[in-house]
Amino acid sequence: MDLKEFFNPASVAVIGASTNPKKLGYAVLHNLVAGGYSKVGQVYPVNPTAKEILGLPAYPTVLEIDGAIDLAVIVIPYEHVPEALRICGEKGIPAVIVISAGFREAGKVGLERELELIAIANEYKIRLIGPNCLGVIDTFTPLNASFSAGTPPSGPMAFMSQSGALGTAVLDISLAGRLGLSKFVSLGNKADVDEIDLLNAWGDDPHTRVIMIYSEGMSNGQEFIKTARQITAKKPVVAIKSGVTQSGSRAVSSHTGSLAGSEQAYHAAFRQAGVLRADSMQSLFDVSLALGYQPLLKGDRIAIITNAGGPGILATDALERSGLSLARFENKTITTLAQYLPDAASAANPVDVLGDARADRYNLALETVAADPNVDGLLVVLTPQAMTEIEATADAIGALAQSTDKPIITSFMGEAKVESGVDRLEKSGVPNYPFPERAALAFKAMSEYRQVLSRPSPEYLEFEVDQQTVHEVFIRVRAQDRRSIGDSEARQILTAYGLTIPHSELADTPDNAVSIANQIGYPIVLKIASPDILHKTDVGGVKIGLNNAEQVRDAFELMVYRAQRYLPNAHLWGCLVQEMVPAGGQEVLVGMVRDPQFGPLITFGLGGIYVETLKDVTFRVAPLSIQSAKNMLAEIRAHAILDGVRGKPPADKAAIVDTLLRINQLVQDFPEIVELDINPLMVYPEGQGAIAIDMRMVLSE
Repeated sequence: MDLKEFFNPASVAVIGASTNPKKLGYAVLHNLVAGGYSKVGQVYPVNPTAKEILGLPAYPTVLEIDGAIDLAVIVIPYEHVPEALRICGEKGIPAVIVISAGFREAGKVGLERELELIAIANEYKIRLIGPNCLGVIDTFTPLNASFSAGTPPSGPMAFMSQSGALGTAVLDISLAGRLGLSKFVSLGNKADVDEIDLLNAWGDDPHTRVIMIYSEGMSNGQEFIKTARQITAKKPVVAIKSGVTQSGSRAVSSHTGSLAGSEQAYHAAFRQAGVLRADSMQSLFDVSLALGYQPLLKGDRIAIITNAGGPGILATDALERSGLSLARFENKTITTLAQYLPDAASAANPVDVLGDARADRYNLALETVAADPNVDGLLVVLTPQAMTEIEATADAIGALAQSTDKPIITSFMGEAKVESGVDRLEKSGVPNYPFPERAALAFKAMSEYRQVLSRPSPEYLEFEVDQQTVHEVFIRVRAQDRRSIGDSEARQILTAYGLTIPHSELADTPDNAVSIANQIGYPIVLKIASPDILHKTDVGGVKIGLNNAEQVRDAFELMVYRAQRYLPNAHLWGCLVQEMVPAGGQEVLVGMVRDPQFGPLITFGLGGIYVETLKDVTFRVAPLSIQSAKNMLAEIRAHAILDGVRGKPPADKAAIVDTLLRINQLVQDFPEIVELDINPLMVYPEGQGAIAIDMRMVLSE
């Protein structure tokens, strides 16, 4: 179903329509009539006692209405909603909006009521928006099936919100004329229709250029990524996600588990889906206005035209901080500007037309700069000075915006004096921001969306692996009623998935450790072996550079003694005797934690003992493409170390990518893995590979 009955129904029934203006049922019916829907479709008030409401004949039940009904809006006390929904099913109504509250948000009993609604909707194949929502608006139908304070003006932006209260604020902003909406949906509890459904419904909507999302949580993260990636190839999606602070009831033990959280998962998911992330409601609007009303930005070269030097400098700094650059004008552009501008003006970028510039001087600079092939976008800054012709300048900008294929964004700085000019700009579809910094962030988002459109199709790699060995390890672990997998067991898993590990064997006595060390050859490394001790260095459980039998025996006895003293309940296997890997490698971390919404969240960053202190890591949601794995290497702050610094050779990046992709396959093949760390993965110079030194893993309960 394409959800068209929610946005362009032939008929609407309001179940709970009221004659009392103070009731929500009255507000919904009034909005349908006052918003103009009654002129294009049939409206049926449903009320068991009223004969007429707002001049429309009322019906005791939808079953009494002749003909089909496309959409029903339920606005009655929650205890009567299930029966009303069932009657809608008997009538054959395909789409229902439940505005009534008192469901999941009300606790356990409310959740049971909501599950009943879902069961009824499934039985009758009804698509459901809500419950506990504000309603639905389509300004082009026109349809206002909500209890909003009015119908917003039409525009190119569609907005979905999980918060009804926040939705009312957005609608009020729109009513003020600052934001034109094509569609508005308050999702409420998302018992059925969710963000994924609306993305699919709006992806091909001709009236929508930008999709805006306010979300408090997503139940199917993998499907969201898949769907959003398809939609962002057609039009921008801008989202803000609340509630992303670190939380969770399950205690984490791995480095990756302590570093990852909801914030990291959503950040990675949005990036992979091509969704532009807004960090505030203000930036959500700022970005959407630019993308909704202006042409695509074809490059990152921006020209600034200003009548004040200071704001021009602020604009320059803001653009460069945003990763954009100042356009270098052609000689013809500079010559033309210099010929017509006053001597004190600047013909270079930023173009300073001076404080006494009237509209004609602004217009000449605008047309000249816009014609320069080296300019991809224009940022026009205006401060209200004595000679400034604010409205005429706004008209000149608006006229140019209609004739050029380059985006134009303005920053008319001030408030009272520039208000009339800003109104004219908005009528011409030119977004205005009161400060250059906000304008620069809008340009940055336009640049990011251009990169989304140019991204290649993802390529994935699958390796020949030994899944059976991993299955057998997990069976043994479960048989011992354990969730943690120690380093010696993890070695079998790494080997099964083609990773290189150092030669090592498990020793249960000091003499056995000496015997193994003699076979491997000195120097060797000794590690405490226990499924219950994941951070070995915390208990003195690692000793490197042991050069003879006496050192091995002493280290073994001391490690076991310390482990028994500090962790008396830990199950000790003995010690792992391991070859000393060659020096000269770079320690990195490769890990995974399974996110409740998005699944495997793969991590890469600098490794060693400082990983949690420095937190120089990046994340991706599996499945991990080849290009995504390569991009992860460039995203950490210390990426230059991998390129080689101060005479050191570059690290073997191909080996890191190979490791990331193999771990990506492992955690998808075995969904019972909830945490995983390889720390450190010792990466050697280019062409020399990488060795997984230490690994820890936690299985699901």
